[in-house]
Amino acid sequence: MRSRRLRAGLVAVLAGLVLSACSSGGGNSAAAPEPAAGDRFPVTVQHAFGTTTIPKPPERIATVAWANQEVPLALGVVPVGMAKANFGDDDGDGVLPWVSARLKELGAPTPVLFDEADGIDFEAVATTKPDVILAPYSGLTPEDYRTLSDIAPVVAYPKTAWATSWRDSIKLSSKAMGRSADGAKLISGIEGRIGAVKAKYPQLRGKSAMFITHFDTTDLSQIGFYTTHDTRTEFFTDLGLKLPGSVERASAGTDKFTLRQSAEQIDAFDDVDIVVGYGEAPVAGRLAGDPLMSKLRAVANGSMVMLPASSPAGTAANPTPMSVSWVLDEYARQLAVAADKVK
Repeated sequence: MRSRRLRAGLVAVLAGLVLSACSSGGGNSAAAPEPAAGDRFPVTVQHAFGTTTIPKPPERIATVAWANQEVPLALGVVPVGMAKANFGDDDGDGVLPWVSARLKELGAPTPVLFDEADGIDFEAVATTKPDVILAPYSGLTPEDYRTLSDIAPVVAYPKTAWATSWRDSIKLSSKAMGRSADGAKLISGIEGRIGAVKAKYPQLRGKSAMFITHFDTTDLSQIGFYTTHDTRTEFFTDLGLKLPGSVERASAGTDKFTLRQSAEQIDAFDDVDIVVGYGEAPVAGRLAGDPLMSKLRAVANGSMVMLPASSPAGTAANPTPMSVSWVLDEYARQLAVAADKVK
């Protein structure tokens, strides 16, 4: 029911966010739209592996790794190829629902899907003959980057693997497309929608939230959590929540996006008001029934949001340029329910 309700609102959301000036290009290879005023080629993009120069407006855009197809699609350009969804794909077609809805809106068939279950399929990427490869949100290794660069210019992540915010993803990809001004407008539109939803739930303001992960309900001797370097925590702050000092301190000495800590030290997280995690309702019951996890104040209060791990809604809690708007209303509502239980 929730998934259908979220899907129903997607087209209306995108209509309010996607620029009317964007090309609606159809097919797997949309013609390159005219660059926004002020964009000049060649364009140079800085990233973790150095700089990439794109000599002219790209006409064939390929994307690898998670969600990088979303910026071109939001700007009306259909990639020639993109990564197949391997998480949260509820109907098994390799395309997440917000991407599927956008392709339908553009009247375009599904692009070539790169199966990345065993890593990037370089041969498949090369077959699409791209003139730029977008991967600002990714875990590219130096070797991956070099191999892809033999195919076409590559835009990698700016600093740290799997830590690029949805805003920076838009900035980097839109710049590579020669559409940085359009990218800025897209960011502004999404931020406006976040602001409107945040205003509906004032009880979120100032509450602290931690996103737990990587736990086995048969062995709760450790607690895993996402650090401040992960994009899930950015979603918290966008909605008016704050990050617990315990998580900020643990994150300060590392660039990892997840950490683990012994449940024997669960008292360290006593400053957490709300816990978010992956799992169905029984998982919350297991946490509440565990002698150590139950000492976590948020667990004791029932201030928890459990997201189905394999569902699009759970996937979208990791915010990407198009999933933010798809999940925003329902996610904020669930967080607000948890916030009302904080004592």
